[in-house]
Amino acid sequence: MILEFVKMHGLGNDFILLDGITQKFSLSEKQISRLAHRKFGIGCDQLLIAEQSDAENVDFRYRIFNSDGSEAEQCGNGARCFAQFVRRQGLTDKDCIKVETLAGVFTLTIRDSSNVTVEMGEPVFDEALIPFVSQSNNENHYLQFEDQQIEFFVVSMGNPHAVIFVDDVEQAQVRKIGSLLETDPRFPRKTNVQFVQVLNRENIRQRVFERGVGETLASGSGACAAVAVVQKQNQADETVRVHMPGGELQIHNHNHNNNSCLFMTGPTEYSFEGRVEV
Repeated sequence: MILEFVKMHGLGNDFILLDGITQKFSLSEKQISRLAHRKFGIGCDQLLIAEQSDAENVDFRYRIFNSDGSEAEQCGNGARCFAQFVRRQGLTDKDCIKVETLAGVFTLTIRDSSNVTVEMGEPVFDEALIPFVSQSNNENHYLQFEDQQIEFFVVSMGNPHAVIFVDDVEQAQVRKIGSLLETDPRFPRKTNVQFVQVLNRENIRQRVFERGVGETLASGSGACAAVAVVQKQNQADETVRVHMPGGELQIHNHNHNNNSCLFMTGPTEYSFEGRVEV
């Protein structure tokens, strides 16, 4: 089977994008992980597929697969690339696109040839919905790492996140702690892990350990999760710039009648396209 693909990235968080509307295919976890492999395949953090949606007033079904082949609920950086991809492929001429994911329906707004705003929705702190199986009755949770008790906070942005505050993200042991917390049994679906350094009320620095992937240069849903927790701790204003190794995102919290909705704005970049035998 020969598939046409496009390679894009959002702040170095890179994706293989496939048009599942004009070309019909079905991929196994093994085939996806092979395509994502940086030595034996094309290489990516996630593989994204555009499909037709049967939902009313929804333009596309947006499917997300991690590099290990597992399917994810949400990917913010991928959503921005997805919006530019469906326009580039001629699948739509809209600037405002509604997409269906495992986490629900989201609105993507194309600002220009690069920048896209994604309506990421309301952060979920209800542990049963994240899901997270708490061993305490408060929001303070800890991970035993070597001789340390590392505090973390939990939130969902359509996918589960653990957020850890650090003094200096450059010194954080992202891979060791991230891999340990990702598979902590308190997270039935595993979790993404965010390491956050608060600079001031308008800026944070962040490193990302993505579930099923490992450390990445950026994460859109991860940036939103971090901002949601920082704001909940009253350490940030309603608009925050998130500085990650791959670049910056702007996260804005629109609060109406005590209902919070996060909007993420950032760039996308086309890398290349081609055909691959699967």
